[in-house]
Amino acid sequence: MTLKSTTRGALAAAAVLASFAAYAAEDACPNRGDLDAQYCDANKDLVADTPTDPKKLKNPSTLVFAFTPVEDPAIYEKLFRPFMSHLSQCVGKKVVFFPVQSNAAQIEAMRSGRLHIAAFSPGPVNFAVNLSGAVPFAIRGNEQGPVGMHLKMIVKKDSPYQSLEDLKGKRIAHTSPSSNSGNLAPRALFPKLGLTPDTDYKVVYSGKHDQSILGVKTGDYDAAPVASDVLGHMTERGVVGKDEFRVLYTSEMFPTDAYAYAHNLAPELQDKIKSCFFEYKVPAEMAKGLGGDRFLPITYQKDWELVRTVAQASGESFTREAFDKSAKKK
Repeated sequence: MTLKSTTRGALAAAAVLASFAAYAAEDACPNRGDLDAQYCDANKDLVADTPTDPKKLKNPSTLVFAFTPVEDPAIYEKLFRPFMSHLSQCVGKKVVFFPVQSNAAQIEAMRSGRLHIAAFSPGPVNFAVNLSGAVPFAIRGNEQGPVGMHLKMIVKKDSPYQSLEDLKGKRIAHTSPSSNSGNLAPRALFPKLGLTPDTDYKVVYSGKHDQSILGVKTGDYDAAPVASDVLGHMTERGVVGKDEFRVLYTSEMFPTDAYAYAHNLAPELQDKIKSCFFEYKVPAEMAKGLGGDRFLPITYQKDWELVRTVAQASGESFTREAFDKSAKKK
């Protein structure tokens, strides 16, 4: 036997042992639930556990923060500027704002380790938790409690549509496959009201809530289910007029964006990030632009139960396969 063949054999054996070791590490996880294979949920709180191996913990010198994809990232980057400064001073690290163009890009950024803290839209939170190890910990709120949003089905005010029944056979904009208020909630709630997406009307994906709203305004779509907070923000900024739309349906309140950190941040950094969020007094301009004057603590298991229920009722699953499939629809 030559040295070359011996080396090849040793490398092959090492590869096999590495595979067995990886399998054993995964198999050692007592509970994974719906989480991706690289994460574990031993305490069954539905989110990825912090790694017990110190070598897997991250304590970056610069923290990257991203807000959920919105109609104009530059506006939200400006709104978050005071908070970015506060967070940087509070944790003792540089903090940068990372504008993202889609829910998929935001989720992949955290999964790859390029994103450390993020505000995820209600629907994509489920994918972020399962596929990128996101751990939701905060939500915007006020002294009454968390700030939420409602699903609203809007049409142009001068349109002939007066009820959901009138929308049968029409062209209606949903936002994206993973969106809670823009797709999952309509699919779960509308059939009970006599209007089934893809059966009673044609679903067209617009990409974002603002594009659905503007599409109804210009007549590209007959109607659109949209998030009330996005509609409110666009109205306040004068992008659309207060009297341009008629609302045919308003849902119960859903939670708004969930703020989450990457599961593999060092425990002391996780604790510091949470305390920095909860002690922050939101300035008036930021509160007006976002809604809510403070950050309140949440847990994914309890506070996202309604969102998960709607998703499950609409037949949605939050696996890698479902994520890739939804991304291809955009």
